[in-house]
Amino acid sequence: MTAGRQVRFWLVGFAVFVLLVWVLRDMLLPFVAGMAIAYLLDPAVDRLERGGAPRWLATTLVLLSFVLVALLAVVLVVPLIQGQVSDLIDRVPAIVAWFKREVLPRVERLVARLSPEEVERLRTAAGDYAGTAVSWAVDLVKGIFTGAVSFFDVLSVVLITPIVAFYLLRDWDKLVGAVDGWLPRAHLGTIREQAREADRTLAGFVRGQAAVCLVLGLFYAVALTVVGLDFGLVVGLVAGLLSFIPFVGSLVGFISSVGIAFFQYDELWRVGLVAGIFIFGQAVEGNVLTPKLVGDRVGLHPVWVMFALLAAGSLFGFTGVLLAVPVAAVIGVLVRFALRQYLASGYYTGAASVSAEPAGFPPDSPLAHPAGEGMRVHAAADVPPPSA
Repeated sequence: MTAGRQVRFWLVGFAVFVLLVWVLRDMLLPFVAGMAIAYLLDPAVDRLERGGAPRWLATTLVLLSFVLVALLAVVLVVPLIQGQVSDLIDRVPAIVAWFKREVLPRVERLVARLSPEEVERLRTAAGDYAGTAVSWAVDLVKGIFTGAVSFFDVLSVVLITPIVAFYLLRDWDKLVGAVDGWLPRAHLGTIREQAREADRTLAGFVRGQAAVCLVLGLFYAVALTVVGLDFGLVVGLVAGLLSFIPFVGSLVGFISSVGIAFFQYDELWRVGLVAGIFIFGQAVEGNVLTPKLVGDRVGLHPVWVMFALLAAGSLFGFTGVLLAVPVAAVIGVLVRFALRQYLASGYYTGAASVSAEPAGFPPDSPLAHPAGEGMRVHAAADVPPPSA
């Protein structure tokens, strides 16, 4: 088979895969979630298996422990969140009254200084933006109740995801070996090398970013609760959870907490204290947590992660959000591989011959750094292909 036919074959296969994911996006959520759980828990199962436990027993123990910890977290945290949310709903009339008393007079004084033409342009622009915002909010609410978090989807995730995770965890080595046996023999070494790099990239990012989210969420929740901010627990946990998307969590937490502080406190120094919590958290994240836990060699730029999450979520819903980071990691690895090939080719050097082996990057290039240490998927070279 010629190189051109091979390229067409893989492009058609990729297009078919994307089409199937798009068509089946409404029912893939429990399967993708189960695969993600199996990927995260496989190292723990491997450790128990190396200690002498059968694979099925190690899988059962690890998965049960994971479920129990998740249920314990829900039992402990959900009542606190529910109480704060109920309190927030009860305070909505007071918030509206404060807005009318404190904010509207200032807006009216500001508008009084404008000319009639400027007021008309401002009113037209505000009407357009308000209509767009209302339409977006309606679509979002409709999607929530008819899409990814409908009752049927929640039920399927709760019931099907643990089953999928169990069988994938139990047969993980066999599945990796089977896929390894399907790889084209002529490019086996190259594919295995890129697969290992993608695994290191994905494992390093997911492990590190999850740790960052956990630390930030706990810090924000505890700090805001200690300073006495209303709904501080909810704001802190949401900010920590959204920190998986770089900069988004801190920005959302900062705006919401400072807004609540303006409504709650009369002294500006208290508002400044709340703002300082998020400024300090962002500084610690950027200078300590992310360099130590995620590192700068993972190969996933924050802008690329944000684009992947938003694009995949827009196209495939919550299933796309779960698939976004793995796909972004694989694409990043393939792009770096293509760049290495280009730097070794005559297109870059101007030489007539093209080296068969990929060249490395210049030492001072950020692309020369390898991906972070992997821990999630066994290297394909370590798993023998299944016998015929």
